[in-house]
Amino acid sequence: MLEVNHISLTFNEGTPDEKKALQHIQLKLNKGDFVTVIGSNGAGKSTLMNIISGALFPDVGKVTINEKNVTLLQEFKRSNYIGRVFQDPMAGTSPTMTIEENLAMAYSRNKKRTLKLGVNKNRRAFFKSALATLHLGLEQRLNAKVGLLSGGERQALSLLMATFTEPDILLLDEHTAALDPSRAALITNLTKEVVEKTGLTTLMVTHNMQQALDLGNRLIMMDKGQIILDISGAEKQALTIEKLLHEFQRIRGEQMGDDRAILG
Repeated sequence: MLEVNHISLTFNEGTPDEKKALQHIQLKLNKGDFVTVIGSNGAGKSTLMNIISGALFPDVGKVTINEKNVTLLQEFKRSNYIGRVFQDPMAGTSPTMTIEENLAMAYSRNKKRTLKLGVNKNRRAFFKSALATLHLGLEQRLNAKVGLLSGGERQALSLLMATFTEPDILLLDEHTAALDPSRAALITNLTKEVVEKTGLTTLMVTHNMQQALDLGNRLIMMDKGQIILDISGAEKQALTIEKLLHEFQRIRGEQMGDDRAILG
């Protein structure tokens, strides 16, 4: 489904500000996988998302989706395969357009463009039905400007739009981080419902360790541009925050020991 093969990326190479953002990343997601990604600031989580989405290109390595090499495919073309929800509720939607217009734009994303009316009676009924699944009453506000929605409502709409065309991959980039706790819980529950219902192959970055444990069938931890932990199945289900922190400290300790051995 999704394969990231030996991806590396360095920012500001050859300067005092040089930073190895990703180092030899090897990652494979099978169809239906829901993978949560955790790590401290600067670990490379969002950079990995940007490489997969086409917002950034790697120095070396390859990205394939359904065995198609998309490594150098531009972001707007890769959107045929990928749906993405960003951390900022203001991203991913147009604030000056209505809910209906935003949905029509998302619905037509990977379809052949024509001069026909964007919204007809049947499509409007479909939009209302889809919005009703959010349980926010947005199906009664099709003509409301999206800029007038709350952050949680807008993020729920972004999630719906990202999954509208049943993309091959769903990328969730800290999509609850900017919300208050109650709205974050709402979007987390909606995410779980949507992914379980559609079976979308999903990669979700989060700083919330409990969220990373509660969602998905697989957990990845990143540090210093590398994947240092990859846990799935029953092993993931048995994890707690305390065990996860202990594992992180153990791996960090081993890495420091290896560094001292090399320097010695």
